[in-house]
Amino acid sequence: MKLAYAVLLSLVYVVLLLGFYAVHVRFLPVDVVLYSAVQDALAALAVLVALVVALRRFLPFTGFEALLLVVVWFLGGYAFAISVPTVLDRSLSFYILEKLEQRGGGIRRDAIGQVFTEEYLPEYRLVDVRLTEQLESGTVVIEGGCVKLTAHGKRLAAASRFFRTHLLPRKRLLAGAYTDALIDPFKNSPKGRIGYECG
Repeated sequence: MKLAYAVLLSLVYVVLLLGFYAVHVRFLPVDVVLYSAVQDALAALAVLVALVVALRRFLPFTGFEALLLVVVWFLGGYAFAISVPTVLDRSLSFYILEKLEQRGGGIRRDAIGQVFTEEYLPEYRLVDVRLTEQLESGTVVIEGGCVKLTAHGKRLAAASRFFRTHLLPRKRLLAGAYTDALIDPFKNSPKGRIGYECG
């Protein structure tokens, strides 16, 4: 009996989540895809929690069981926000598949790099998208024509660098060979001032 109610309420949550998401992306402004999808998950959760509270006399759950269901619903909504709209919005892998399909099913291997620099960046407005995300996240500011890290951005950059250096695979398959190249991608970058730095 409890399982049937839990499944039914979970289906109601999925319908609410997809409904809020569809209305949001169709009719309302979206600053950052991930954040708006999480807002939709929270809005759907709030409606469902209100419904559960209103019907608590008729539901077979203890308070703790109801709390666990709320946690499961939130985690499901968060997983949806990250795994569906955010991945599709950000994924270079899906771009490759879509571009291959657009170009008749195949692109020469030696032209893939050209596709990224000449088509991917402008088609997806990648610089604008990523810069907007960073501004909205509070990790950068733009002052006097310069993009600058905030204190929050510095902390995230240091954490990311630590994770990349110490916790990413040291034997990762890239272009047919196992390598540790991505644990230090700046290793072969030019040293010293390049000319685009601020100040």
